[in-house]
Amino acid sequence: MFAKVVFPLPFRNSFSYKIPDYLEKKAVVGVRAVCSFGKRVLTGFIISVSVKSEIEGKVKSIMDILDDIPIFDELDLKFYNWIAEYYISSLGEALRNAVPYGSDVQSKRTVIADMELCRVLLAKEHRLKTIKVELLKLLSEKDNYKISYLQKILKKKNIYSVLNLLEQQGAVTILNEIEEPKTRKKILKFVKLTKSKNKIYEQIPALESSAPKQVLLLLELLSSKNKSVQLSKLLKKTGTHQASVESLEKKNLIEIFDKEVERIYSSTFSEKLKEFELTNEQTEIINEVNPKINESVFSTYLLHGVTGSGKTQVYIELAKMAINNKKAVLILVPEISLTPQITSRFFNNFGEIVTVIHSRMSVGERYDSWRGIISGKYKVVIGARSALFATLKNIGLIVVDEEHDSSYKQFEQVPKYHARDAAIIRGSLVHCPVILGSATPSVESKYNAKTGKFKLLELKERADNAKLPEIKLVDITIEKKKKRMAHIFSTAMLETIADKLKKKEAIIILQNRRGFATPVFCEDCGEIVTCQDCSVPMVHHIYSNTVQCHYCGIINPVPRACPNCASLSLKFFGTGTQRVEDELEYHFPDAKIERVDSDTVGKKGKLGLILNDFRKGEIDILIGTQMVSKGLDFANVTLVGVVSAETTLWLPDFRSDERTFQLLTQVAGRAGRSEKKGVVLIQTTNHHHFVLQKVLTNDYLSFYNKEIKLREQSGYPPFSRLCLIEIKDKEVKNAKYAAKDFYNFLIKFNRKTIISPPTEAIIAKIKGFYRFQILIKSFRRVDPGGKLMRKTVMEAFVEFKQKSRYRNIRLIIDVDPQSVM
Repeated sequence: MFAKVVFPLPFRNSFSYKIPDYLEKKAVVGVRAVCSFGKRVLTGFIISVSVKSEIEGKVKSIMDILDDIPIFDELDLKFYNWIAEYYISSLGEALRNAVPYGSDVQSKRTVIADMELCRVLLAKEHRLKTIKVELLKLLSEKDNYKISYLQKILKKKNIYSVLNLLEQQGAVTILNEIEEPKTRKKILKFVKLTKSKNKIYEQIPALESSAPKQVLLLLELLSSKNKSVQLSKLLKKTGTHQASVESLEKKNLIEIFDKEVERIYSSTFSEKLKEFELTNEQTEIINEVNPKINESVFSTYLLHGVTGSGKTQVYIELAKMAINNKKAVLILVPEISLTPQITSRFFNNFGEIVTVIHSRMSVGERYDSWRGIISGKYKVVIGARSALFATLKNIGLIVVDEEHDSSYKQFEQVPKYHARDAAIIRGSLVHCPVILGSATPSVESKYNAKTGKFKLLELKERADNAKLPEIKLVDITIEKKKKRMAHIFSTAMLETIADKLKKKEAIIILQNRRGFATPVFCEDCGEIVTCQDCSVPMVHHIYSNTVQCHYCGIINPVPRACPNCASLSLKFFGTGTQRVEDELEYHFPDAKIERVDSDTVGKKGKLGLILNDFRKGEIDILIGTQMVSKGLDFANVTLVGVVSAETTLWLPDFRSDERTFQLLTQVAGRAGRSEKKGVVLIQTTNHHHFVLQKVLTNDYLSFYNKEIKLREQSGYPPFSRLCLIEIKDKEVKNAKYAAKDFYNFLIKFNRKTIISPPTEAIIAKIKGFYRFQILIKSFRRVDPGGKLMRKTVMEAFVEFKQKSRYRNIRLIIDVDPQSVM
């Protein structure tokens, strides 16, 4: 028997391997296979099995099979093939999303050096400026390196030819070591009684004088509600030692055994189950979608509901229908900040059949959640974009909450999929309805609803008789002239905060920028303190007295003087969440204030604890970035303040107006979600701006109508598909000329697309790489599915890799980019 295996590498072809006799029963489509690949050992995915090999001659054998049951089937394989084809990646790279991090077997190549010989070789060539000399310097200082570490230090990937030469000279030995998975089943020692309670009690008098510690252990086991107790917990509780347990085992009174313990993620946030009386609008929507769940019919719905209209309750009621029909449910949320509250509500309704998947879980928790989904233990999966790939069987409902959110787009690794769009394709393959929910739908989704591709469902009123908040714009340019500003806050904002605090009502303040100030500016020469590896200003963090780059993460002490002219006249401009917190503490010293941004909620469970305290009224003011703008539903919040409305409006991106409208409307929706009236104050430097005026009147439709005309005039989505090509390298000239090369190949193979000449990216350098971009537009009236565009890119890519002298440059293809920066 032979298997075709694909690897999570940028190779489009599969590789044939022989299946050893002892693995024939396990080596089926959908399992992971450990294979020798070149000089490495990698984990791949079996995509087909046959009795004949397409390759003549000797074929390598599979070394091991990692899975007892398949992690994908033929239907799933269609989905992953679509991902790979549409987003231009290999099938193996797409399938990598099907398994949790750390569960693969792979090899790490290690270099063992003869340090004396390396020093001799270095002495002969030390004047040369070559990779070999740089390598010899390192190998003369230490005799053991991972190849990946050497590549990182030397900033060169291709060092194998030099290492092979050194190996021939006897200076190094290259070892191939197989690394076991970083995570696996958690097995612990447990203890249980082997005799009845009466017989154990009979033994205790004889042990009391000779072995009192053993008596303690027996009494604890007798009083335990569980049949077995974890050994480590038993020893800790009784203050006894392993020897006492072993003595009891020899006396045949207890048994020590291994038992698997599931690592279950538990949120620190919780709320009580509430009984809701459905509104007429909610009932109509449920009645519309329910037949599609029952009959397993695919349909895409856009659920456009104002903030606080009860979209989550609609999801829960529809999920109940699916579960009653013995079907599974997939709920996608854009960010971890939304997970605690929606997860708590689903747990309250469905109990132990619910699991979550997101990046704040430990590696072990994700692994056990994944295994529970495959085994069928979990029927409801809630998570961020990676949850899209949960191996659920018989899916009856897919929900994409806050469908407009840009964080559904994978931007870190290939394939750069969009979870909302991919969820629709998955729904079509498994024949289930897909619900896209939002108070501020993306322009593309609203257009699809207008043209009949999606069915529009609307919730126009808030639930529980709550009213939409009153929104006011505060123009700080006018306020400054009237001397009604106290640093970053207007007097109107401070007076309203004071009034709400007096009434014991909760407040949310949005400032969509971390840190204290940005940038650090020299008054004498105009120099801005910029990251050494990225062409962006560093951000001042006051509590650690550091400046940090929010792109590469590098942290430096605050400079005492200007790095350019040595002047001491450094000024700190801009406003981040730390400064907002600092000023509010000054104005309201008695208020309990908490900040929510990626600097403060990095610790596991921290966000849930903060939200718990806020719900209970133990926090008066919650300050945050966009993490506080959506998904939070707290009845006592009556004031939302926005420090600076223009944070996203100034970005040079065609979606900046849309994102600003969505952010401000979403955060405004956190106020007045019960019988208490809510108010929203938005500080701005231009209250006449069209976007802010539409936020003021909560007029999504007028905003959409203007935005869709602008998109049509400029040829942007939804009237076209975009593909952004990014070319980057440590050397600016290499990146520049590689971009020109690729552009020439694109022109050669162009099929009715508009290809912009290569330009330097707006952020020209990130993490030490210089960036150039090529933007490709493909109009839907000519190329509805984007097939011509993808063919142009693929043919140009193949030619570039074969013929360009810059073919080793990093080249990234992003289909349907969410940003062109």
